[in-house]
Amino acid sequence: MKQYFDNNENLKSQLRKRIIKIFDQQFEFFTDNGVFAKNGLDFGSRLLLMNLDKEKLGTKVLDMGCGYGSIGILLNKEYHVAVDMVDVNDRALHLTKMNANLNKCTNINIYKSNCYQNVNDIFDAIITNPPIHAGKKIVYEILLDAKKHLTKKGYLFFVIHKDQGAKSTINDLKKYYDVTILERSKGFFVVEAKNS
Repeated sequence: MKQYFDNNENLKSQLRKRIIKIFDQQFEFFTDNGVFAKNGLDFGSRLLLMNLDKEKLGTKVLDMGCGYGSIGILLNKEYHVAVDMVDVNDRALHLTKMNANLNKCTNINIYKSNCYQNVNDIFDAIITNPPIHAGKKIVYEILLDAKKHLTKKGYLFFVIHKDQGAKSTINDLKKYYDVTILERSKGFFVVEAKNS
């Protein structure tokens, strides 16, 4: 079975509109088959969004593996940061563009990239709910190569579940970043990794 980080042109489209309630507001998003969390904002992403420090986001953020765009769009709307949103999945990028228009976003740049392949800018913060099922190699590429695309004192923020190797991942990252666990809930860890 194809995963949401692959492009499966044979996968039937079933476009849906979902309501996401967060930050004391209500947002609408289009979702579809073949993208992560097609039924709405997943618990891990919500936990990540609710535990970010606005000041540490700076003014320019990268949403790595943006899916249908929920994290980047919600940050753009709530904190008015400029956001680059990238994914390898064509359907996800199409949905992200639809959702950016639907939510009347400004200062959003959406483009295709396999990890950081097409990412050329430097960011104050990089945020991701990494595609665990793509395998450890891809996940570590996303987390470790973030350093090359962060300002000197920039931050990587991500969420990972204990059953998906949270503790070992956090320990490995401590060799490269100043790591802080911002929140733990239902097995999920929200992690802040400061560039050092």
